[in-house]
Amino acid sequence: MLFSTRMSMKWISVPLLLHLACYFSSGSCGKVLVWPTEYSHWINIKAMLDELAQRGHEVVVLASSASILVDPTKSPAIKFEIFPTSLTKVEFEDVFGQMVSRWTYDLPKETFWTYFSLMQEIGVKYSDCIEKLCRDVVLNRKFMTRLQESRFDVILADAVGPCGELLAQLLNIPLVYTIRASAGYGFEKYGGGLPLPASYVPVILSELSDKMTFKERVKNMIYVLYFDFWFQTFNEKRWNQFYSETLGRPTTLFELMRKADMWLIRTYWDFDYPHPLLPNFQYVGGLHCKPAKPLPKEMEQFVQSSGENGIVVFTLGSMVSNMSEERANVIASALAQIPQKVLWRFDGKTPDTLGQNTQLYKWIPQNDLLGHPKTKAFITHGGANGIYEAIYHGIPMVGIPLFGDQPDNIAHLEVKGAAVRLDLETLSSTDLLRALKRVINDPLYKENAMRLSRIHHDQPMKPLDRAVFWIEFVMRHKGAKHLRPASHDLTWFQYHSLDVIGFLLACVATALFVITKCCLFCCRKFAKIGMKDKKE
Repeated sequence: MLFSTRMSMKWISVPLLLHLACYFSSGSCGKVLVWPTEYSHWINIKAMLDELAQRGHEVVVLASSASILVDPTKSPAIKFEIFPTSLTKVEFEDVFGQMVSRWTYDLPKETFWTYFSLMQEIGVKYSDCIEKLCRDVVLNRKFMTRLQESRFDVILADAVGPCGELLAQLLNIPLVYTIRASAGYGFEKYGGGLPLPASYVPVILSELSDKMTFKERVKNMIYVLYFDFWFQTFNEKRWNQFYSETLGRPTTLFELMRKADMWLIRTYWDFDYPHPLLPNFQYVGGLHCKPAKPLPKEMEQFVQSSGENGIVVFTLGSMVSNMSEERANVIASALAQIPQKVLWRFDGKTPDTLGQNTQLYKWIPQNDLLGHPKTKAFITHGGANGIYEAIYHGIPMVGIPLFGDQPDNIAHLEVKGAAVRLDLETLSSTDLLRALKRVINDPLYKENAMRLSRIHHDQPMKPLDRAVFWIEFVMRHKGAKHLRPASHDLTWFQYHSLDVIGFLLACVATALFVITKCCLFCCRKFAKIGMKDKKE
């Protein structure tokens, strides 16, 4: 009983101390409302929320009763507003599970049109699920009244899960987005106004670099036109209708997105290719990265047993922990042939070909392992969080991309010489063995990984500090409209100056017409004078 009382007092004291810290600090603390998404996106945004809470801000996360990783019990410094939804946690997990499974194993990667058509179909199912959650929030009058009475200073939302922009309008508060990237950069271009010239900026999911041949620039332009005029990440018609009904006036998803005050992009120039910027776009890739902590005792003993050969870390991320027995045996066979010890996050049947040098874990402290001095390589699916932890610690990679932006992420690292790419479906033990030997034994891969790491660390402000600064900036100034480009107020033909070009062409055409008429008139006049002179 005494222990229980002490524990409860401990959790009560955490927010109390934070509020006292805010009270005695020179800065002004605010109230942050959060519309998150699940899995790796939550892991990333939570780093910002923890830092905001540590600085004394009141952070309130909107979580549905079906939330998967958004767990109130694991974050005592953060408040959670749980809203009811008819969607169950099992149904929500199934949506993500089916989405990942189909995207990973069913999409025909060799056929452009079929691949992206099915990808859009998958996206629409996810969109419908998020729309349901959004409706359950905004149409819950009692819940919305409570949020309005709370008088928040800003809403932080993940752009890949719409609703944050609608909540910002209903609550009349500034909006800050966080995002890695959207399909075809549609949100960034048409929601944020970010200029991304197709001539040298490869569109995401194209797997191209910024050094494109003529043929690659043609491919890039086809991708851009497809994403701009055909592909829809979400069912825009339904979202537009829903937003219009809720606000009581005609509007669209992109119209509300354009009202965002700040975009926090979860990438940086150690990984991304250079391109034009806007002042309300801040690049904060790797904000969740931090120095490695000591490993659990038994894990540390296994790592130390590797001697000079070191270890290899292997995980396919938070959404994929197992695979088919056939694939698992192929991979285990290759791992058994390397001199390094392997720590493999795997939650399936133990492979028959598993070597004595390989240990299976249902969960691993990924960042702490990547920061361990004995780590030689990282086998990864190419998720942005894991890639940035590897860049942070300077670890070369073997990429086995599965879905989403992962193939594009690995393509970036291949160009920068810090990774080798393999395909899960065609992967053989020989392929994996060769790739591992290459990144471990060829010093160029380690040198390139360390070069990216030095670039990442050589910033005037840490990514997490920069992200939190801009959130606080928006709160202090009640928004950041002065950073919003005027392009948002232009129509598409005004943005491309087609009206000006048309006007100038009309002026030139008019001038040419007048000049031509004058010339003809003068020619005829002189011709008549000449004929009169001949007659005389």
